[in-house]
Amino acid sequence: MGEIIQEEKQKGGKRRPKKHSTHIDMTPMVDLMCLLITFFMLTTAFSKSKVMEIILPEKIDDPNIERPVIQDSRTINVILGPENKIFWYPGRVKDSNNPPALKETDYSAEGIRVLLLERNKLLSKKVISFKEQMVKENPTMSRDSLLANIKRFKKADDSGPIVLIKAYKESRYANIVDIIDEMDICSVVRYAIVDINYVEEKMVQTAMAGSTTTPK
Repeated sequence: MGEIIQEEKQKGGKRRPKKHSTHIDMTPMVDLMCLLITFFMLTTAFSKSKVMEIILPEKIDDPNIERPVIQDSRTINVILGPENKIFWYPGRVKDSNNPPALKETDYSAEGIRVLLLERNKLLSKKVISFKEQMVKENPTMSRDSLLANIKRFKKADDSGPIVLIKAYKESRYANIVDIIDEMDICSVVRYAIVDINYVEEKMVQTAMAGSTTTPK
């Protein structure tokens, strides 16, 4: 507690300090705290956390259950390379001594997105058409109802691509987020993040050695 020191005159011209205890009014401080608590409560309730929804496949532990077969015609291998580069090739590597050449692209709207939309054009058209129809016929539909109907379209899809995402050892974590965003933008239903094998690592090294500044 602070003290205020005042000088008091005495006889003979001498001054003796007189001590008075201070009184601090805490009412404004209490009002300020109430306002701050109300502010943070409202802003916390109104702000929603931004999350990325990822649907993971079920783990099959029973050896008697047959594993799903991935069709080569629907498979797209996307390899995240160094320096924000992205490579891809269709199907699978049938001959490790003669692997297919990687095709280079980027994360722009004219890059990997064009490829994914082209391979997933049937489902993409359904989703876009449904959104436009709801805007015209039922503009008051909630976002949750809209997403529920879109999930129904995705679950019934059996012609879209199966994307296998693989990260090279020098790729960046941000590229994982970028490519998953592209999966959501292009309405790709079936995709998985898997380990890159040694053959594909050599394919990336070969592609980096002969890569140009112009994406293919």
